[in-house]
Amino acid sequence: MDYLWTPWRYQYIANIKNLDRCVFCLGHEGEDDERDFVLHRGEFNFVILNIYPYTSGHLLIAPYRHVADLSLCSAEVCSEMMTLAKSCKRAIQEVYQPDGFNIGMNLGRCAGAGVEHHLHLHIVPRWIGDANFMSITGETRILPDTLESTFQKLRPHFSTL
Repeated sequence: MDYLWTPWRYQYIANIKNLDRCVFCLGHEGEDDERDFVLHRGEFNFVILNIYPYTSGHLLIAPYRHVADLSLCSAEVCSEMMTLAKSCKRAIQEVYQPDGFNIGMNLGRCAGAGVEHHLHLHIVPRWIGDANFMSITGETRILPDTLESTFQKLRPHFSTL
């Protein structure tokens, strides 16, 4: 049996378990959007950088309401989430010119949800060859841009929403 190690995820897993509140509930309190990497606040959802991204520009859209079950979200929440997903894709495309995207949710622990009690939509830019040997066997992610730089590049694209 082969094992693929993901040590870059350990800090995330350790920190999530030590929080006394949901990371998404903490992220939408509005104290300091730049520090918290919140790019946009809608009426029902907010857009935030994933602080442990798979690729540069990896965004998350989460409802303000702490809910794990998509079927419990109102039509307004779902509609705004999809509208924001389109805006996120457009902004990432303009800034980073990826070759494609993964857009989706991991609902429940067995589906890979890292934060299983507060649903969120991933917008992940992808490039041909981005799942190279460094990630797969080298136990290393190569992110060509810092979170701070990514935030500064993407933020202007959300100012007109």
